[in-house]
Amino acid sequence: MVEEKALVSVIMPTYNAESYLAESINSVIAQTYNNWELLITDDCSTDDTVAIAKKYADSDSRVKLFIQPQNQGAGAARNNSIMNAKGKYIAFLDADDLWLPEKLEKQVAFATKNNYAFTYTSYQKFSNGKVSTVVHPPKSTTYSKLMYSNVIGCLTAMYDAEQLGKKYMPLIRKRQDMGLWLDILKEVPAAYCLREPLARYRVGVGMSANKLKILSYQWRFYRDVEKLGLLRATYTFGVYAMKGFRKHTK
Repeated sequence: MVEEKALVSVIMPTYNAESYLAESINSVIAQTYNNWELLITDDCSTDDTVAIAKKYADSDSRVKLFIQPQNQGAGAARNNSIMNAKGKYIAFLDADDLWLPEKLEKQVAFATKNNYAFTYTSYQKFSNGKVSTVVHPPKSTTYSKLMYSNVIGCLTAMYDAEQLGKKYMPLIRKRQDMGLWLDILKEVPAAYCLREPLARYRVGVGMSANKLKILSYQWRFYRDVEKLGLLRATYTFGVYAMKGFRKHTK
């Protein structure tokens, strides 16, 4: 008797993503692991994003489309998809990023073989169709380590909802993913990395351009989300900023 593959729920928020959405959805459809559902929640797009997503939802029952009643940000959109998810595993892919064909098959096997509740993978950075660098995160990370550096790429993260229950992102405009990872890492000893590039992160799209704004959000994240005291927040922020500086000056 062949054991049934676990269902993977793929969480995808969209907002004015018409330029890249089809390519992103196609990378999910192309997975060698076929027991997945793609839950797209649109955050009040004003372009053709919804029409593109609806076309896929109408032609493939594994693709499900939800539309937010008002714009609430990517975290709320992801949470809506998580709320409607039915899978054992919850995985994440933004509407401008891509998965390589064996991503789910290899990551599910990695998680299942080792009984890991929270996993992530290496990934490629690309722009204009060309890969620029390959990011190999550490083999594992913990709550205390992740506080200093978010080494988990959102497009590679996957957690076991049967082990952990459904976990949701904090309702903040930025750093929602880091907030979720830290929340999970309060319950498990570590997250584990499959150090093989299985996804592609599109550089130059989205919020990553303004480094000063990112630092400002990071400070507020430590104070408002993780509720760190002033001294600990100052120390943690200093280490975070130094690690970021070293990474971008290599």
